[in-house]
Formats: sequence, C-alpha cells, structure tokens
Amino acid sequence: MATVRAAHTVWHGDLLHGKGEVTLDSSHLGTYDVTWKARAEEAGGRTSPEELIAAAHSACFSMAFSLALADAGKTAERIETSAEVTFVPGTGITGSHLRVSAAVPGLTAEEFADLADSAKTGCPVSQALAGIKITMDASLEA
Repeated sequence: MATVRAAHTVWHGDLLHGKGEVTLDSSHLGTYDVTWKARAEEAGGRTSPEELIAAAHSACFSMAFSLALADAGKTAERIETSAEVTFVPGTGITGSHLRVSAAVPGLTAEEFADLADSAKTGCPVSQALAGIKITMDASLEA
C-alpha cells in the first residue's frame, strides 16, 4: 500500500529578501524558517530544501542498509549516516555525499562495502536524486 507524506511552505516577499516557513504536515513535528540567505550562505538558525533532502537521504540510506544487512543474514548494532547535499546558486543541487559507519558483528570489510554500495543504489531517495552525483564514504567499526 502506498503512503503519502505532506509538508507545506508559506513564503512572504521576494526571493532575496523574503522568508518562509516550512511545516511538516504529516508528522506535525514543527514549522521551520527558510530564507534564500540560509540556502545560499549561512544557515543562521534556518533550514533549506537541501538540509531537508539531506535528512531524508541519511534516514532512507540507513533503512536501506539495514534491509540489505538483514537480507544477508546480519543485523547492525548501530548505523550512523550523515548526508551533505551541495547547492550551487544558479546551478542547483549538484550532489549528495553520504558518510556511513556501522558496527555489524560477523561482517567482513568487503561484505560491508558491497552491502553499503547496494543500499546507496537501492535507497528510494538515492533513486529520486538520480540526476545528481551521489558519493559515499563507508566504514565498518571494529
């Protein structure tokens, strides 16, 4: 069964000097300020579409990696994933870089690398971001 998640944004003013509020409608977890300056320069306590994409990508990858491990008969004690989404004004979103480290008993470094790469490719957010370069650093914790 398909699920649908929703958010909405209310924007006031022009692009360079205006501001908006992004509200997470499905989870009701909050409303977050967004501005062009926060997107193109320093965050200054505000979010951006790229930060929201990074959050989605890191969460999705962790889930996809957990599934890949389970399919291989393994369970992670811990998976930590970060994503850095790059935005270039005038060009757009140019890439997402994943950093993953995990503690997985009984897994070799080669198996870890193969499963992490498979999760990167299979992650639905990675698939949605197919138009940009996705890179990854993955490390197996001892």
